[in-house]
Amino acid sequence: MSEFWLISAPGDKTNLQAWERMNTVTSKSNLSSNSKFHIPDLKVGTLDALVGLSDELGKLDTFAESVIKKIAQYIGEVMEDSKDKVQENLLANGVDLISYLTRFEWDMAKYPIKQPLKNISEALAKQVTQIETDLKTRSSAYNNIKGNLQSLEKKTMGNLLTRTLADIVHKEDFVLNSEYLITLLVVVPKSSYVQWQKTYESLSEMVVPRSTKMIAEDAEGGLFTVTLFRKVMDDFKAKARENRFIVREFYYDEKELKCEKEELMKLASDKKQQYVSSTLGVGGPHSWQPLLPGCLSTSFRNYFIQGDHSTVLVSQGPLLRWLKVNFSEAFVAWIHVKALRVFVESVLRYGLPVNFQAMLLQPNRKSVKRLRDVLNVVFKHLDEVAAASIMDPGMDIPGLQLSNQEYYPYVYFKIDLSLLDCS
Repeated sequence: MSEFWLISAPGDKTNLQAWERMNTVTSKSNLSSNSKFHIPDLKVGTLDALVGLSDELGKLDTFAESVIKKIAQYIGEVMEDSKDKVQENLLANGVDLISYLTRFEWDMAKYPIKQPLKNISEALAKQVTQIETDLKTRSSAYNNIKGNLQSLEKKTMGNLLTRTLADIVHKEDFVLNSEYLITLLVVVPKSSYVQWQKTYESLSEMVVPRSTKMIAEDAEGGLFTVTLFRKVMDDFKAKARENRFIVREFYYDEKELKCEKEELMKLASDKKQQYVSSTLGVGGPHSWQPLLPGCLSTSFRNYFIQGDHSTVLVSQGPLLRWLKVNFSEAFVAWIHVKALRVFVESVLRYGLPVNFQAMLLQPNRKSVKRLRDVLNVVFKHLDEVAAASIMDPGMDIPGLQLSNQEYYPYVYFKIDLSLLDCS
């Protein structure tokens, strides 16, 4: 199960009692996998500051969660051809997300604990905001490339009436540079091939005899050339339309066709440079050898991995590298926000001096309700009234007003990694 519960309860001098009691009752019945969640001694500040910070951290928590979700989804979108490998790229400080959570250590270098909590919160907010801003810029550029490429690709996938002809026609199919003659392209339904061959010369005057040739065919019909005098072109088009022969508005321009081909190749190259699937083959010991110069664009790294049973290309574009690095940064920041929330709420609820134990639980999928009931029993002494209301939702207790937000006798925050599932 990819859901975690981050909770805290008051401890004794060594903070062992709360941990041992909770761990014993939940482990005995295999309700959850548990680990201590280490939060350093942070500067408490004033009560008013803590109350205000509690609201700000709640908003920052939601914001940070939305940013890492966006990055994870974008990694999935960019890795469109390797969806099964998305989760492998969602790492935090170089390790998988569950390992990072269960072995969480406060980053003293990034978030010094001697500064006020407000400063730490603002540093986290600034970092996540900057990541979101950069993501918008980079995703916009990539989406433009992708959108333009898709538009061009659609042209190559339509029928003969709509698709681009750049990869179909050739210079020798046309009469070019003639003052009097012009070659037209006509789409003829398959059922009308015989009729076309019998009638095209007589659809108008001045049609060159035996000038038709089929140069392409799809499931619906064929693309035929026909050469005639320019001055009868309009009359020929009208007569062709009456016979269900459609003249394509196409005139051979070598430069224009070359530009269209180059644009398609450039967009495809640009997209690949942003991301090229990275896949490791299965085999024995690997040796890294760079590709020969000119094989692929040199603006991104390419290698052959050669082993006993595999030879595969491994490449990673700058967009994917940026997404991976900043997913890690955003995820680490998010978990630090969670840690801050636990600290602030624990101080507000349990009072001073600071003495609580934070714990990370990964519930057994089939035992969520049972685990919640057990925790409410274990920690009901922390808030008898709230615990009674939770155990019996129908109980009407005067003076107790619980908001829509989840409330339990202990400090509780959920970390749901399923929101990062992009498969």
